[in-house]
Amino acid sequence: MEFQIREGEDYIQLIQLLKVVGIACNGAQAQQMVEDSMVKVNGKVEMRKRVKLKPADTVEVLDKQIHIK
Repeated sequence: MEFQIREGEDYIQLIQLLKVVGIACNGAQAQQMVEDSMVKVNGKVEMRKRVKLKPADTVEVLDKQIHIK
């Protein structure tokens, strides 16, 4: 799956991404996924909920990969 950052923006926060692509129903669920070590960014478990994702980053969660463009 690919996600295009909005024009004029440089990044998207991790929990925002999980909500926007429909992996999490809401912010609380997205935060819980991060706290439960279910999310990897660029191959490493990510514990920071608001980490800034930029083009070329890859997020892995629930057997899905999201490539940031």
